[in-house]
Amino acid sequence: MLRIVLGVIGGFISWMFLFIGIEKIISAIWPAFGVNQKAFEEAIKNGGASGFTADTTMLLTQLAFGSIVSVVAGYLAALIAGENSRAPLFAGCLLLLMGIAKAVMSWQYVPIWYHIVFTAMLLPLAIVGGRLINTN
Repeated sequence: MLRIVLGVIGGFISWMFLFIGIEKIISAIWPAFGVNQKAFEEAIKNGGASGFTADTTMLLTQLAFGSIVSVVAGYLAALIAGENSRAPLFAGCLLLLMGIAKAVMSWQYVPIWYHIVFTAMLLPLAIVGGRLINTN
C-alpha cells in the first residue's frame, strides 16, 4: 500500500516538474511561446486587465507536451508502485483535479475546447502510461 501511495505522489510530482520544465525549455528556444506564457501569467495575476488572448499554436503545443508528460507520469507511478492499475489511476485522478482547478482559474482566458481536451486527457493518458509497465 505504501508503494502505491508513493507511486501516486511520485507520478503527480513528476508531472508537475516535467510540465513546468518543458514550458521553461520551450520558452527559452521559442521566444514567442515564452512571451505568451508571461502574458497569460500576468492576465491571471491582474484579473484580465492586460487583455490577454490565447494563441491556438501555443495551446496546441501545451496539449502535445501535456499528453506526453501525462503518459510519463502514469508510467512513473506504476514503476514506483510496482503495479500498473491503482497507482496510475489515482495519479490520474489527482491530475484530473489539478486540471479542473487550472480550468477554473483560467476559464475566461482560454477557449473552452482547450479546457475540455486538456482536462479530459489527463486521467486516460496516465492510465495508458501505467499500462506500459509489465508488472508480472
